[in-house]
Amino acid sequence: MQVTILKERAPFERRSAMVPEVADRLIKKGHHISVESGVGAEANFPDAAYRAREIDVSDDVTELLRSAEVLCCVSAPPGELLAEMRAGSVVVGLLQPGTNLEIVEFLREREITAFSLDLLPRISRAQSMDALSSQATVSGYRAALIGASRLGKFLPMFMTAAGTIPPAKVLVLGAGVAGLQAIATARRLGAVVRANDVRASSKDEVQSLGATFVELALETQEGTGGYAREQSENFLNRQREMIAREVAMADVVITTAAIPGRTAPRLVTAEMVEAMAPGSVIVDLAAESGGNCELSKPGEEVIHGGVIIHGVRNLPSSMPTHASFLYARNIAEFVGLLSEDGQLSLNFEDEIIAGSCVTNAGEIRHEPTANLLKEMRS
Repeated sequence: MQVTILKERAPFERRSAMVPEVADRLIKKGHHISVESGVGAEANFPDAAYRAREIDVSDDVTELLRSAEVLCCVSAPPGELLAEMRAGSVVVGLLQPGTNLEIVEFLREREITAFSLDLLPRISRAQSMDALSSQATVSGYRAALIGASRLGKFLPMFMTAAGTIPPAKVLVLGAGVAGLQAIATARRLGAVVRANDVRASSKDEVQSLGATFVELALETQEGTGGYAREQSENFLNRQREMIAREVAMADVVITTAAIPGRTAPRLVTAEMVEAMAPGSVIVDLAAESGGNCELSKPGEEVIHGGVIIHGVRNLPSSMPTHASFLYARNIAEFVGLLSEDGQLSLNFEDEIIAGSCVTNAGEIRHEPTANLLKEMRS
């Protein structure tokens, strides 16, 4: 099977969908790998590293696309590239179909089969392909480092001849993969960490990392597949009232609450920010999807009343080497499902393939995306 990987075209994207070591595994399984020259340069994988693994490296993007059976990517390629692909070919990536409706329609019209890893069913058999989790691990780690680097205090306790410096207080809102990694990293750095999540199942995980779980007198909000479900405005108002004191006491607040395909819940209001001590830091991992903090702006650092609000954007791309390695492993595992005896073979009886498919044979198979397109046309 011909597997092709191009350089990412999205602004500020430094990750690659394939790294040499992982590509070598696919080659040993009988697949042929071709990459665009410079495909891994931003992630510190030079062309020479790919050639050393007997991977074809080419500058001819048109030929690469026309020969591709499977195109692997991080984010959805632009339409002018997809236009070069043959009908019946396959695209695999974090396509985010709900926010890329024009690309979805283009894929349907071109009869290109598209699989989006952000739609993977949350089942144990799909864990090795779970790109959302692998990239969230990077985000949580980086968020803790950003908080530590922007805070004008030590995170750990120091006992010095000049006196004792108490440890910093870190509050993590949302204890999914990113939140748990932020907790673990902040704890390793010596901070006192408190955390909250609307899912009751998170308490044991938070405590296992040495953090304190903030108990709120609210009903749990467990959704399908282990995600939190979308909360009502009444629930959010009560949650904000109860958590305001925790925010005010924190030196660093890391917010990670997000629901796939939905606007991020508003957890930290402007009033809460104003109650924080000057020099405190908020790192908002949900800034791109609406923001957990009312004052955060995607990709910008805002200072309000002396409080630093970091609205991070594409945080995994800030650590491209390991983010690319993890993502490439996810891609390789998924590509393995798409072939039989080294040939492209799509088995839609497999719940992973069926659940992650966006378009196939000129149809939109993902119902929520199809409904969004109908709304857009009406």
